[in-house]
Amino acid sequence: MLTADATEASRSGARTSESVCDQAVNILGIGFGPANLSLAIAIEEWNAALAPAERVRARFVEQQSRFGWHDGMLLPGATMQVSFLKDLVSLRAPTSSFTFLNYLHERGRLIDFVNLKTFFPMRREFHDYLSWAAARIGLPVDYGVTATRIGCEDGKFVADMSDPHGAMTRIVADSVVLGTGIRPVLPEGVVAGRRVFHNHRLLGNLDQLPADSRNRFLVVGAGQSAAEVAAYLHETYPNAEVHGSIRRYGYIPSDNTPYANRIFDPQAVDEYYAAPTDIKKRLLLFHSSTNYSAVDADLIEELYRREYEESLSGSRRLFVHRMTEVADVREESDGVAVVLRSLGDGGTTSLTVDAVVFSTGFRAADPRDLLGMDFDLTGAYEDDNPIVARDYSLRLPGLEGRFFLNGGVEHSHGLSSSLLSNLSVRASEILSAAVRSTPSSG
Repeated sequence: MLTADATEASRSGARTSESVCDQAVNILGIGFGPANLSLAIAIEEWNAALAPAERVRARFVEQQSRFGWHDGMLLPGATMQVSFLKDLVSLRAPTSSFTFLNYLHERGRLIDFVNLKTFFPMRREFHDYLSWAAARIGLPVDYGVTATRIGCEDGKFVADMSDPHGAMTRIVADSVVLGTGIRPVLPEGVVAGRRVFHNHRLLGNLDQLPADSRNRFLVVGAGQSAAEVAAYLHETYPNAEVHGSIRRYGYIPSDNTPYANRIFDPQAVDEYYAAPTDIKKRLLLFHSSTNYSAVDADLIEELYRREYEESLSGSRRLFVHRMTEVADVREESDGVAVVLRSLGDGGTTSLTVDAVVFSTGFRAADPRDLLGMDFDLTGAYEDDNPIVARDYSLRLPGLEGRFFLNGGVEHSHGLSSSLLSNLSVRASEILSAAVRSTPSSG
């Protein structure tokens, strides 16, 4: 175990004498976002009931220099789309000290939150809750450390790490849990730049624009993030034009009705996993409006109201270009030249804007980017999708431990696999499977 001083140095990204040597752990977590944070809490609470010699030895590494979760989209007034009861622990252990309710109690806001009469906290507050939980973790967490390769030696995983200063670290682990989250996606041919960027870095990129270059924006996308960005830009820059490009005829409301929300229940994972492939695809299609390219109805009505009121006054600032796609985007020193093409008649509209924000979604990280040549991945993938066991493990030959995917397995485990809804239950399942496969756990 690390001393308190060594743990603090690890958290801050400083290198300790231990951190530059080979280390041996039962579980190595790569990435420290909400998914692996929930796992770390589960490990700590598991260990609390055990003698020191029987405890699970775990370590986590995180590429970011500090804890953060979609910092660039912490927009004022934006709320969560998931109940606070689906926090890091409550569905697994509602009496845990890591619940959102205990966070509110410690922050002195419990009664005030109750008076809000809502299940959906503000996104900034939930981010603060996650940061509060991350700061309470006693397990070693190395920030500013990047996993570069995972190999295999003597039946163990061997992970190579690097920090921003070029120092290398090697960690030997019985099991590895990949929780590196999702990656932003830009349309094919679009290159990110100072004025062209994905919405997940919205706030930071806006701050970097020249003060006189915040007068005209284009937001591409039809989902919740796109609508939130359009509303935020429209409010924050009262003299700016905001253009939205969507492939549909209009924004579509998200389905958050009770029966539809059962797709996110823990038991739904069993049902989805056992279903034939064609049924899985059908379920994803049926319930896509619970999560993809869908917007809260209240926000849709607010945007429409603004556009309508501006049409009455004759002073238009908000424009929604329906049934369009970006045909060309060219970043220049003083702006971005964009061509929108109609999906109906093929006609084009040219715009010159100060920035283009692509709210075009995310995709899961590919484990093959980390796994080295030591592993035979024959039969481990089908159509670029990993073949994952019910316990979230990608079975690799020659190892007693397992390689777990803590997220990004929608094709096999359903819609909740990359969302907050099932974090705590999934963490418990991964921990139980890892402990069973750890040689020293018996």
